[in-house]
Amino acid sequence: MLDKKLLSILVCPLCKGNLIYNKSSQELICLGDALAYPIKDDVPVMLSNKARQISLEEREKY
Repeated sequence: MLDKKLLSILVCPLCKGNLIYNKSSQELICLGDALAYPIKDDVPVMLSNKARQISLEEREKY
């Protein structure tokens, strides 16, 4: 589980937009760039080359 304070200050490294924490998939979602950044061992991996593209359908869930 990520610390709430950490979540409140993290932003997307590309657009500097807000991120949405998806607890079930252990990812931080950037709707602006349609990217999902993985969380490994409670550490966010904030590298765009490690993020996965999310589909339009996934974006609409948020």
